[in-house]
Amino acid sequence: MTDHPSRTLATFAAQLDFDAIPHPVVERTVNLYVDWLGSALAGKGARPVETIARFARQAGGGLADDPCEILIDRSRTTPYFAAMVNGAASHFAEQDDVHNGSVFHPATVVFPVALALAQANRASGREFIAAAVAGYEVGIRIGEFLGRSHYKVFHTTGTAGTVAAAATAGRLLGLTPTQMLDAFGSAGTQASGLWEFLRDAADSKQLHTAMAAANGLMAAQLAADGFRGATHILEGAQGMAAGMSSDADPARLVDRLGGRWATAETSFKYHAACRHTHPAADALLAVVQQHALAPQEIVKVTAHVHQGAIDVLGAVVTPRTVHQAKFNMGTVLGLVAYHGYAGVTEFEEEFDADAIAAFRAKVEMVFDAEVDAAYPARWIGKVSVQTRDGRTLHGRADEPKGDPGNTLTRAELASKVRRLAAFSGAASEEETSRLLEHAWQIASQPRVETVFADEVTA
Repeated sequence: MTDHPSRTLATFAAQLDFDAIPHPVVERTVNLYVDWLGSALAGKGARPVETIARFARQAGGGLADDPCEILIDRSRTTPYFAAMVNGAASHFAEQDDVHNGSVFHPATVVFPVALALAQANRASGREFIAAAVAGYEVGIRIGEFLGRSHYKVFHTTGTAGTVAAAATAGRLLGLTPTQMLDAFGSAGTQASGLWEFLRDAADSKQLHTAMAAANGLMAAQLAADGFRGATHILEGAQGMAAGMSSDADPARLVDRLGGRWATAETSFKYHAACRHTHPAADALLAVVQQHALAPQEIVKVTAHVHQGAIDVLGAVVTPRTVHQAKFNMGTVLGLVAYHGYAGVTEFEEEFDADAIAAFRAKVEMVFDAEVDAAYPARWIGKVSVQTRDGRTLHGRADEPKGDPGNTLTRAELASKVRRLAAFSGAASEEETSRLLEHAWQIASQPRVETVFADEVTA
């Protein structure tokens, strides 16, 4: 099967058993799920998310006895539309997780599907976790396989994410390896997502994750009913890599499959901005703290970055919206210089403030060979800071906050969820406390039921 990596990967996803997943990976997956809940709640009230939610309500109806929860308003709908809305919601605040090597945000396409189908089928927490890990492992490997050339044009979370969603859904639906391969084929032929939206401050990013989750789920449900998909959709002569990449490496699809757990390599997001800004933000913060610099003392900041950061962030010169500002290096560094943190509230209140705009003008990005050579396996942050008194100070972050080697603790994750829920008004402090108590125990629950449970199911 080594000459057919699509089949090998599909077989792994279909046959993955909870007991085969190492305990630390299970714990990490629970943490990733809790982290995702915060991002999903943070999407409440966001115009693009609410637009997609209105479409889902009109198209899907939504009945009180539908099994699946839309987290932003706690309404009920079918698995397809729940995955769609929750996928859109969790990719808005720019706080969802990221896997460095694949430049892929797994949670926002995996957990909406896992939650919807687990609620619909009354699956156990063990099945929920196994399905999520299947989605993470598949999506991460496809992102790595498609390579850097893919990411230059395509939003990997929309493309690889569609197949990751299919793997998650297929595992919960109990697909055979052959059916899972069909699901991959149907998902891959629908995979899409282009970066052009950044130039116009368009809403496409939420559409990418909404449709990746929904279409991946549909692909698996079709496969369960006998619908056939292309069996070499990833590496075939006219498959995803052929149309979307010039440096694809099929060996990455099966790299130490079942031994290397890529799920555990996934990073949490600390700042509420594009992950490409985080390394430089942490490096600047180190300089500011070490030298007790006030923002007014800084004349210029040079962020030494990899080419991927230039490709994505370079499209946004003067941000016109909060979301676009999260893809502008100068804005993020300005918020960090003034507040020590670029969070959802800081963006909402100050992304276009005069002081931040003035700081933005002091920031430039330059290509750095060392940083680029390490990327995407490692995201190194390097900055040079010129001060008003003539000094040039240097800062470096080898592991941005949230990376596995500099991770967020469970206490920090809980604080993040509380902050995001409060920001959007999606849950009261008491409701968030109950949600967290329930969510931390997801792996041991006999059935996955409502996220907003009054008490943990015995």
